[in-house]
Amino acid sequence: MTTLQLVSRSPEETRGIGRALGRHAQARDLILLIGDLGAGKTTLTQGIAQGLGVTQPARSPTFVLVAQYQGRLPMYHADLYRVNNPLEALELGLDDWEHEAGVCVVEWAEKAPEAFPQEHLGVRIAYEGEDHRRLALRATGPRYEQLLAEVARSLSSEPHQPS
Repeated sequence: MTTLQLVSRSPEETRGIGRALGRHAQARDLILLIGDLGAGKTTLTQGIAQGLGVTQPARSPTFVLVAQYQGRLPMYHADLYRVNNPLEALELGLDDWEHEAGVCVVEWAEKAPEAFPQEHLGVRIAYEGEDHRRLALRATGPRYEQLLAEVARSLSSEPHQPS
């Protein structure tokens, strides 16, 4: 499986999708989030954190750029909203997470695509109405195809099934 289309009808459903991602995430996984301001990237990240067992609330690290949370695996949460070019993103040390046993979630990843490895899970979040969002998950590489299949199986019995 290389792509999965999901519809979320509420912030809680978006968090639920994130929880499924977090439950199946493994060390060194990279999740790149793309979407307009207010689309739900941080809401999805909060769910990923919950799925990883993080107990503190994940907040958008717009002003600190990178935040770290501890769960069953560390989660590195980066926000590139204020980054102006890929070099700035590389200067944040985003490639360091690959040497750690954690999961890296990056908001506004489209601002520096050159800063990331070819293999990753990309998530594009788009408005579909007031509380409705369409999430397009795209796996690049065998590990992320496996992750996507696990998430699809996990969500198949929940209300926000693949569309």
